[in-house]
Amino acid sequence: MQRTIPSTASDEIELYLRTVYSLLRSTTEVQIRTLEETHGGMNSSLHPDARKEAPDISAFIYSMLRLPDNISDASTVLMGQSYAVFAQHGYKDVSSWRLVTARARRRRTFFNRSDTLACFIASRSDIDDLVPSLTAYQMEWNKLHFLLQRIRPGLLEADAIKKPGAMEELADALLMALEDLARLKTVWDTDFLPMLSRIAHRKLELRVRLLSGSLSEYWRATRAWWDNIEMRFPDLLNRPVYFVSSNPHSMVNVLIGFALQHRAELVTYLDRKENADLKAEWQDILERCVPSSVENFLYYVLKKYQQSRLGRHMVDAQRKFEESHGISRIPGEHSFELEAQVIELARLPVEAMDPRLSPQEAGILRQSDALILNVDYPLGMGAYNLLAKVAEHSGEILGVYIMGKAATLNGVRGDVMIPNVVFDEHSDNTYLFPNAFSASDVAPYLIYGTVLDNQKAVSVMGTFLQNSRVMDVIYRDGYTDIEMEAGPYLSAVYEMYRPQRHPVNEIVNLYGLPFDVGILHYASDTPLGKGKNLGAGTLSYFGMDCTYATTVAILRRIIQKEGQRLKG
Repeated sequence: MQRTIPSTASDEIELYLRTVYSLLRSTTEVQIRTLEETHGGMNSSLHPDARKEAPDISAFIYSMLRLPDNISDASTVLMGQSYAVFAQHGYKDVSSWRLVTARARRRRTFFNRSDTLACFIASRSDIDDLVPSLTAYQMEWNKLHFLLQRIRPGLLEADAIKKPGAMEELADALLMALEDLARLKTVWDTDFLPMLSRIAHRKLELRVRLLSGSLSEYWRATRAWWDNIEMRFPDLLNRPVYFVSSNPHSMVNVLIGFALQHRAELVTYLDRKENADLKAEWQDILERCVPSSVENFLYYVLKKYQQSRLGRHMVDAQRKFEESHGISRIPGEHSFELEAQVIELARLPVEAMDPRLSPQEAGILRQSDALILNVDYPLGMGAYNLLAKVAEHSGEILGVYIMGKAATLNGVRGDVMIPNVVFDEHSDNTYLFPNAFSASDVAPYLIYGTVLDNQKAVSVMGTFLQNSRVMDVIYRDGYTDIEMEAGPYLSAVYEMYRPQRHPVNEIVNLYGLPFDVGILHYASDTPLGKGKNLGAGTLSYFGMDCTYATTVAILRRIIQKEGQRLKG
């Protein structure tokens, strides 16, 4: 069979990767500045203005959100798979360092409260993600550092910046649009002026060191992650399992309806002055002036309420309610930062479920012995390691369902893509598979976007490792859905029912699987539109529409399949 594959090879990107991995073989720290030239030479779609004097604010914000805030204090970044790896290289007290997080990446990271970050990596994909992010961050930081030397003395003082025309003057001095400066102010909030002052007074000179890059260490880290889950919930070894890769909140919200039961308290919270915009949105929903979901809105308000001082009690209340109805949250420990949830279908509060799940049909779940294992999004090849370990040590797998973000080349942010062909850059395989979902499964629950099924996806090695030429090749070959996990997951799926390791550079037909496989992607980026990435904007409240539409579709499928199994 002849196949058309996206020949995404780019000399510039290959040169960059060869440079990265040849340098990381060193037993000493590598200066990030040695990567800046080849990084700029990639002409990355996420960092198109890397070589310009003017700052690329979208790239700066994108990388900033994927790194801990403490990166502004650090000079050294260490990468390793486990506490044992760090200890073997002289960092025996990493666990006593301060645990820090990034806003848009779940990666276990510790800060020594001085100048060093220790990052736990789950696969090579973490390196392909972390090193370009560090490089982009340093390049853009140092552009701002240089430009800030030119500004008028006193302009960064609190009183001065409030004067008419001050923000415009600062934006002009920094060679950026006022809109871009406002975006930085939004991201940094009250730290806006302190951060600019810090950048002005310090040139960034980061160094990075890979402590161990062996495959066996990645496997050990994955095993440590699974051992923790197995110890907390040993029934996973012998009960049927529906595996889901999504996020740690949407599935639970829909299954237990906690926000819906506390509607009155959440609506009262909207009366506060700072929630005026949300209050107006709520009134429009009630009066049907906007086509929004009451349930999605309440889930959003619950999260906002729990993050406030007034709603902290609701965090414990929700956890207790979850535990009383068969939902166990198991945080990642000892290795990488991926929360897992084990959900006992028979104990779910059917009468409290989101009405879109058809609680009448879900009543059959009370007879079920099956579990849902919901795992927070892994990154790239971490998905293969993770699912391979789950398949090896859990009971019968009844279904594998993947929900995640993706870039779209033919849609807009908030759309949902349903692929049935996936080209995997890691294995060079083209996977053909019967996706359990079609547009009709998602469209009834998607209000603002469009559902595009029968799509072709590419699982890329890293978000920065794409440029306009690669994007053009991908699009010309009919691939419109760009993400990082589907290919590695399908490599693991192949090994779950075939007696050999997955092939390389082949067409792989997964039709005839003995269990369900469904993949749903919602669009968070439109890379063919300049600046249209999550550094340029976020999905915000309306982004929950596609998240919950895909969540509802997955849970309805599980209820349907479990009903068939129980009746059969």
